[in-house]
Formats: sequence, C-alpha cells, structure tokens
Amino acid sequence: MRWLIAGARGMLGQDLVTRVLRDGHDLVAVDRDAIDITDPASVAQIVRDVDVVVNTAAFTAVDAAETKEDVAFTVNATGPEILARRCAAIGARFVHVSTDYVFGGEATSPYAENGLLDPKGAYGRTKAAGEWAVRCNTDDYLIVRTAWLYGAHGKCFPRTMRDLSEERETLRGVTDEVGQPTWAVDVADLIVRLIDEKAPTGVYHGTSSGQTSWHAFAREIMASIGKDPGIVEETTAASFNQPAPRPHYSVLGHDALERIGVTPIGNWKERWAVACETVLGRRQAPAAE
Repeated sequence: MRWLIAGARGMLGQDLVTRVLRDGHDLVAVDRDAIDITDPASVAQIVRDVDVVVNTAAFTAVDAAETKEDVAFTVNATGPEILARRCAAIGARFVHVSTDYVFGGEATSPYAENGLLDPKGAYGRTKAAGEWAVRCNTDDYLIVRTAWLYGAHGKCFPRTMRDLSEERETLRGVTDEVGQPTWAVDVADLIVRLIDEKAPTGVYHGTSSGQTSWHAFAREIMASIGKDPGIVEETTAASFNQPAPRPHYSVLGHDALERIGVTPIGNWKERWAVACETVLGRRQAPAAE
C-alpha cells in the first residue's frame, strides 16, 4: 500500500511516518515546502499514485486564529477540501485529522462522534468547516478527531511543564478544563489500524480513554521527572486571560471505534507512563515507597 502524509514534519506527522514505515508501506512524506494543500495545482502534482492520503497539516495557533481567521480558514478548510477532491479523483482513501474544538466545550458527558458541532472560537470554526468540506467532496474518508495532543516532536504541554519546572519553584495548573491527554504515537497507531481494518467512512475519536484536568496532568508530569507534584498550584482558565476561548470539557467518546471492533486508545494515565520517557527524554521516576 502506498501512503502520502501531508504535514509530515509536524508532531503527529513525524510519528505517523515512523508508524507507516514500520509496517513496510511505500510512503510519500511531504510538508509545506513540498506541497501547498491550498493550491489545487500543487496538490494535483504531488498527490498521485497513492492509496491513502493523511492530512495532518493545520493552522493550530488557537489564539492567532482569532485575528487571522481568514488564514486559518484557508489552511483548515480550503486545504482539506482540495485534498478531498483530489482523493476522490484518483480513488484514494482520505484521512483528515480534526479536533475537539469543533464542539462547544460545555458538556458533562463525552461527546459522541455525531454530536452537534458548536465551535466557540475561530480555530474551532475553521476546523469544523474543514470537516464539512471533507464530507462534501469525497465518499471515502475517515475524520479522526484528537485532543490534548503531546509528543516528542515539537512543543507540547508536558515538555513545557518540564522546562518551566527547571526555572520556577511553583507552577500553575488549570482545574476547570477537563480532557484526555493523548500521545501522538497512539493516534498514529490508531490511524494505521483504521486503515488496516478497512474502517467504514465516518468520524472517529482518536483520544486516550478516561479524563483529567490540566492541573492533575501537570502533577503527573512532575511525578514522572522525580519532582514534588505539590509544586503545581490550582488555578482557573480565566486567570490566563487568553484571546481565544478554550473548551471547558473536551472529553470525546469512542463508540464508533467500539462498534467496528477497533480498540480505542488506552487510559491517559497508563499511556503517559509509557510515553513519558520518549516525550521528556528521561526515565520515569520510581514510585514512592
């Protein structure tokens, strides 16, 4: 099978490249210096003779999107539309990575795959538009929503907390935002498994199971590097005064995966125990006696 990954130098893209090559597939790995997903001519030139196209490219600067929504829309909606049309034209399966930000973020139980889209900020609006563009332009697609993504390649919450802990005696962790910390390696693995299992066209949630707050996750990160979790103090999202609204509840359900017999990603805490050495570049500290 021949794959093409757009956004191959991003955090998820790099882990997906590794996962696809591990299975011995032919691979075309491209980033924005080799393909402009917002340009039909560029897409037509690069996307050919492949069986699967995965779009991990996105405008993910959530706060910047509030003042650059037109730019974010071009990347997050127009780009997927062009890729979806191209996949339909050449008979390739299209995998598009989306986000929890397409939901309103005020629920109290996990969002279903077919839940109402109700984005509150520019980033979420452009990603929701991208999902609709995919649905409207190809019949053979998988939309994989993920959230609270972290990994070894690039900036992410665990690496930021580790670095801040080297500079400060105390840290702050938000208690009123709840979600599912998710390792990019696990999302890459899920995408490959969905393709291998010939998953039906539709929307799937690629997040860890369980749920936690940023505060509790930060405490777990501190424990992983042998520091006192008590240095992480409680705070609220409002204290950061960020330009873009953040979902207070980002927990995604996995019913669609279970219906087709594909095992969802494991519990966030168990997966972090496996991931932390790779993500942070050091071994997890032994449990206290």
